[in-house]
Amino acid sequence: MNILTILSIIVLLVAAFVFIIILSVAAAWVQAWGSGAKVKISRLLGMKILRKVPVMLVTRARIQAAKAGIDINTDLLEAHYLARGNVMNVVQALIAADKANIELSFQQAAAIDLAGRDILDAVTTSVNPKVIDCPNPEKGNAFLDAVAKDGIRLLIKARVTVRTNLEQLVGGATEETIIARVGQGIVSAVGSMESYKNVLENPDHISRKVLDSGLDAQTAFEIVSIDIADVSVAGTANTANVGAQLETERAEADKKMRQAEAEGRRAMAIAAEQEMRARVQEMQSKVIEAQAQVPLAIAQAFKDGNLGVMDFYKMQNVMADTSMRESLAGGDEEIKGE
Repeated sequence: MNILTILSIIVLLVAAFVFIIILSVAAAWVQAWGSGAKVKISRLLGMKILRKVPVMLVTRARIQAAKAGIDINTDLLEAHYLARGNVMNVVQALIAADKANIELSFQQAAAIDLAGRDILDAVTTSVNPKVIDCPNPEKGNAFLDAVAKDGIRLLIKARVTVRTNLEQLVGGATEETIIARVGQGIVSAVGSMESYKNVLENPDHISRKVLDSGLDAQTAFEIVSIDIADVSVAGTANTANVGAQLETERAEADKKMRQAEAEGRRAMAIAAEQEMRARVQEMQSKVIEAQAQVPLAIAQAFKDGNLGVMDFYKMQNVMADTSMRESLAGGDEEIKGE
């Protein structure tokens, strides 16, 4: 194979490659021109050859925008693709925002897309608000656990309707923050209620109080409404007899408290009785000690001459008379008792 043949093959390959490129660019140019979204063929060649940008992708995005009445420069679409953005998603979001009379620029939509947020879903949610369950059942939390001032524990499930706030979508808090704030607000609102009955009778008071707290500040959403979907008393299987069961439990608790108080009083009475017996025994021991000193005192009186024999006999007679009267008085009491 000579050099001329090799050169001929190279020329044919280059020509074929150039033909394919021109054909693809021409197809995109014709499609854009026929759709009323004209693009210079030189710009398309620059995209295809120099910047390696998919020509058909940019052309389709520009055609969609043009058909919706939005004029987007191909430089913006090309730059967003080179920044690893989702060009079609941004264009569709701009079209949806324009049809819904929502002010949204290409720069804002591109920034939201490059920030990792789904701009099309954000615009859709802004037009059609979505409902978020609070708490999130996907994380295993079926109910919020709140306690009123009377100590009754309530299980609450709420549904939060939110609308996307496009101005705060970049840097704003996500759905998890909304769920956490609403849960905290509900627990706080229930805790300020005097009785669990107030919550069961007027659950809308809880939702209004939480909604007025401005929980959507610095978030990517605007809270439209908070609805209490379910309220139940924890630990009650039959919700129809919640009041009776709680009253029974409360009466049982009061009974136990009164029994504890009575037991305390009885213990105090026993302690006082034991103390009194100890004092009586102490006094009796002192009397016995004093009586033991009487014979010694009499003997000392005989010895000192302060007591005579006649005086001693008189004292003995008095003591005998006293003992006889006491025995007679005891017998009369026994007869009366019979």
